[in-house]
Amino acid sequence: MSALKTLNPYFYKHKKLLLYGVIFIILSNILTIFPIKFIGKAVNIIAQSLTSTEVQDKNQLFKKLLLYGGIIVLAPIISGIMKFYMRQTIIVASRRIEFELKNNIYKHYQTLSFTFYKKSKIGDLMNRISEDVVNVRQYLGPGIMYSANLSIMLIIIIACMLESDPVMTFYAIIPLPFLSYIIYNQSTIINKKTKIVQTKQSELSSFVQDSFSGIRVIKSFTKEDYIISKYVTKSNQYREESLSLSSTEAFFSPLMILLIGLSNLFILYIGGERYINGKISVGTITDFFLYLNVLIWPFTALGWVISMTRRAEASMERINDFLNVKEEIKNTNSNIYPIKGKIRFENVSYTYPNTGIKALNNISFEILPGETIVFMGKTGSGKSTIALLLERLIEPDSGKIFVDDKPLSDHNLSLIRDKIGYVPQESFLFSDTIFSNISYGVENAKMEDVIKFAKKAEIHSNIIEFKDKYQTEVGERGVTLSGGQKQRISISRALIKEPVIFLFDDSLSAVDTETEEKILSNIENDIDIKTTLIITHRVSSAKNSSRVIVLDQGKIIEIGTHSDLISKQGFYSELYKKQITQKLS
Repeated sequence: MSALKTLNPYFYKHKKLLLYGVIFIILSNILTIFPIKFIGKAVNIIAQSLTSTEVQDKNQLFKKLLLYGGIIVLAPIISGIMKFYMRQTIIVASRRIEFELKNNIYKHYQTLSFTFYKKSKIGDLMNRISEDVVNVRQYLGPGIMYSANLSIMLIIIIACMLESDPVMTFYAIIPLPFLSYIIYNQSTIINKKTKIVQTKQSELSSFVQDSFSGIRVIKSFTKEDYIISKYVTKSNQYREESLSLSSTEAFFSPLMILLIGLSNLFILYIGGERYINGKISVGTITDFFLYLNVLIWPFTALGWVISMTRRAEASMERINDFLNVKEEIKNTNSNIYPIKGKIRFENVSYTYPNTGIKALNNISFEILPGETIVFMGKTGSGKSTIALLLERLIEPDSGKIFVDDKPLSDHNLSLIRDKIGYVPQESFLFSDTIFSNISYGVENAKMEDVIKFAKKAEIHSNIIEFKDKYQTEVGERGVTLSGGQKQRISISRALIKEPVIFLFDDSLSAVDTETEEKILSNIENDIDIKTTLIITHRVSSAKNSSRVIVLDQGKIIEIGTHSDLISKQGFYSELYKKQITQKLS
């Protein structure tokens, strides 16, 4: 149960509702058990009336019987009202805690670094905020409610039993120690099996997520049958583990009924013997049978509650593992100030922790405000890593990055990211309208502004051909659009922010060179006054740049203007010749 201790602050926050819930449970149980004594008395009256010969005595007995009957009918009605309010307090508190827990998990997702998401599976992350939180909520609501209900009811009933007849109480509760041992033993097994089931469920969710994300690749390689067979295998593994868990859980209910049945046998035998000896009345025997039968449902539910608690413990352990992941990148500055756009890298190195690949090796360069710098190099040379470092999505292993001669780590993180218009290598669009995707980074954006920057990105002419124009739904990840259209919408999204620093990470690769030149020409006025970093494989993007920085295996191998590098006859010059030759052919 140690994992569930992290829920204590939530309990404390909603202590009033939970306390009211416990009060309603106590009242409900008292009103459930209270009429039982009168049932026993009513039975005694009926037995007495059978032996009485006087009419006056029979009338008196009949009046008492009516009174007891009224109590027997009225008490359960009031008890039902108490049960309603019991749910309205405890279940409502559990729903509020579920809401807060989901929000806290989601907020924590937002604080974690790019590296964490590279190492994690989306399906597993989704499972923690959905299935795992639901398991915890069931423990917080029904789990606590039924546990408290059973505990309070057991205390009240044993007290009533002891008051009626201590000897019969002793025999009635003989099975309970055996019950406690079996519950402890079975709950340990359930806990282990629950963790296995939840792991298998996460694996299945991750596999389905990957399959949906890569459906184009699956279909183009005609791998549908292979994917289905893998899904069936994983689904069977989940089914087998779930059935194994269900078999263990199913053992509880019949066991509870068996043990309570044994208690009934003891009552029948011992009660019958004591009645024959004149030590108790038939009404007392009736009371004991009713007390035990009232316990049948709470004890039957005990197995379900224990299973629920174990599931919640396993789920909370997974949630805690995630919540204990420390955010690597913290914002230590909340001030608002102007950003001019000067950038400096000093001996910066970075190695990706999940692969061990050294992306950057002791690189240094400086970019002045308003300069346009083009980064070129082979795939894997470290170009995109520069973009991630400047956005502060990852932190360098060594060296320092400066913006306006101030360490990047000392800047207001939100301010820096707001002042950078970043177009990533993989154009990601949200499952929303084109208008919403372009205006994503600007609050209360106007249609004229969206159109203005869509024109600069050379996408407006395509958009107006769509049936719903700017209100066209792009589908999940922009699936209804071509690669070039997605890239240009991403560029529009960066431009509309009117940032101080433009950061294009190979974001024109899916458009032809003619469209590329038009886009760069359209935003030339902005580029002239803003610092611009263009990561590309095309020499055409570098012609009008201030400088070109060529990378290879994480190191700078060439740096200079387009004309300087052409004359050096190095990597850049060779690439230029190849691309010119391809263009001419």
